[in-house]
Amino acid sequence: MSTTIDSRTGALIVVDVQRDFCPGGALPVPEGDQVVPAINRILGLGGWLTVATRDWHPQDHCSFAPQGGIWPVHCVAGTPGAAFHPGLHAMKIRQIISKARTRDAEAYSGFQGTELAALLKGQGIRRAFVCGLATDYCVKATALDARREGFDVVVLEDAIRGVEVHPGDCAKAMDEMAAAGITFAKTADLAA
Repeated sequence: MSTTIDSRTGALIVVDVQRDFCPGGALPVPEGDQVVPAINRILGLGGWLTVATRDWHPQDHCSFAPQGGIWPVHCVAGTPGAAFHPGLHAMKIRQIISKARTRDAEAYSGFQGTELAALLKGQGIRRAFVCGLATDYCVKATALDARREGFDVVVLEDAIRGVEVHPGDCAKAMDEMAAAGITFAKTADLAA
């Protein structure tokens, strides 16, 4: 079923498609790089607002194992690992939102501690299409916060991949998003 994008009220949020979350990175999401072609196909659709979030951590972020967190050191601000995947058509991204910049605060959601909600509302956005990495963490948190902010949210299921720290985490994340009123589509179904 085709989903038409209204460029005046629709926005694409590309979550954390960074080198460290792709194969060969410090915290690779299995098949994380496979979201890039699907995202690239839709980045240029219809002149809509395109936003990318990125982890932009300080060197001693609380989520890192050396500081007692659960993750290896990743996406440290300004390092090659924090850069967008080299295959991503980053020149088509109109706004970049840096998150998890404070040492003592974890921020999986692109809305937490950022200006993302104000940006979208200020542009008259009503519907957010969410894709990227990782399904069971930052994609889920961003999509759920978008719903809490009052946006209609569509997750692009062929343009997400999960970490699956525990088997079934991604399925649980999808169920949680669906229960919050989030819908799902494929990038091939989008039309300008």
